[in-house]
Amino acid sequence: MYFSKSFVPILKNNPTEAKIKSHQLMLRVGMIKQSSAGIYSWLPLGFKVMKKIEQIVREEQNRIGVQEILMPTIQSSEIWKESGRYDDYGEEMLRIKDRQNREMLYGPTNEELVTEIFRSSIKSYKSLPQLLYHIQWKFRDELRPRFGIMRCREFYMKDAYSFDLNDDEALFSYNKFFLSYLRTFKRLNLSAIPMAADTGPIGGNLSHEFIILADTGESKIYTDKRIFEVNSASTLLEKNSLTNLRLQYEKFYSVTDEKFDKKEFEKVVPEDFRVNTKGIEVGHIFYFGDKYSKPMNTTVDFNGKKVFVKMGSYGIGVSRLVGAIIEAKYNDKDEIMKWPISVAPYHCAIIPMINKNDTTNLEKSNKIFEFLKFKNIDAIIDDTEENISAKIRKFNLIGIPYQLILGKKTEGDLFEFKEINGETQKISIDEVASQILKAKSN
Repeated sequence: MYFSKSFVPILKNNPTEAKIKSHQLMLRVGMIKQSSAGIYSWLPLGFKVMKKIEQIVREEQNRIGVQEILMPTIQSSEIWKESGRYDDYGEEMLRIKDRQNREMLYGPTNEELVTEIFRSSIKSYKSLPQLLYHIQWKFRDELRPRFGIMRCREFYMKDAYSFDLNDDEALFSYNKFFLSYLRTFKRLNLSAIPMAADTGPIGGNLSHEFIILADTGESKIYTDKRIFEVNSASTLLEKNSLTNLRLQYEKFYSVTDEKFDKKEFEKVVPEDFRVNTKGIEVGHIFYFGDKYSKPMNTTVDFNGKKVFVKMGSYGIGVSRLVGAIIEAKYNDKDEIMKWPISVAPYHCAIIPMINKNDTTNLEKSNKIFEFLKFKNIDAIIDDTEENISAKIRKFNLIGIPYQLILGKKTEGDLFEFKEINGETQKISIDEVASQILKAKSN
């Protein structure tokens, strides 16, 4: 891919309407374009990052045995009236009528629809547990959409749903998702802390938000800083049982503001360990038992009796994660962004010095590109006539993790190669590939 042929409409300056770093950067490097308030088109650079995040989310859901489906964005109001949430949900839900004057809605979430699918298909407890997920656009009519994709009206989300026979089995499913989320965020190179949270309009009595610390976050959090040590333990995710894993976190006070109790906080957390800060919610899981199965009469046969199934739901903001990663990884001091290599739009930028009368560097770049492509390394060639320093600044802004430079100092089979904001090395193309592939595998 040549940069000159890519659709990356870079702006010279940060847009004045953008107040936080992720919004500024995504508009400036042409990742998104606003269509209307809180609604964005995803352009190639941003879409590529989002799809890589989606694939990691999908792989980790598949890993714990969740089955992928796809539900529609438009739902009938009837099932929401059946559950009792149609009037309770509020004005964030966009209500519409079709040409037959039937009441419809643009789904803000899918508990009712997936429950209706389950009840019409599963009749016996022998088919349990059932774990289902989809990755779909959602719409919530925010009163004040702001901060770009962080608080918008249309967003891309993974939502999953569990169906179990009893509370014990349902909590086992809940813990499976708890582990899956920790693994997912670790692969995204994010430190996401699970915190006890309010259940809101979803309902139930058990809920955790997964929060990454950021000054620009809208979630206020109160926690014991010792929980960060638990989160950084490299063997934690593999060495503990599902129940013990969650207990490792829950032994430390860690809540969002809706659950905050000042007296309890000061009682159980020593003063030197108290943390009161802000964060960004990137995932939210709920256990709500028979909140939906009971009013919607969703049962399975168990030894001749009808038993209401126990349910939970589990959300990850796939599109929000694009902005959250920027907020977590942007280097304010050097004004440099570096994408985690697992989701970077390109792994490496090939930056040749271009001379109209000498195409040698461009020809070398093409060969390097094909070699890296063979190694499953995603690269882009900057074939523009900008000078080398301008090209480097551009890719520092975009956040491509590695840069391979072909300039005046290029000698034979050795190339200038560096990580963003790192030291330049002179190494062979084989060594370049080896370093990138090692980073990809970590």
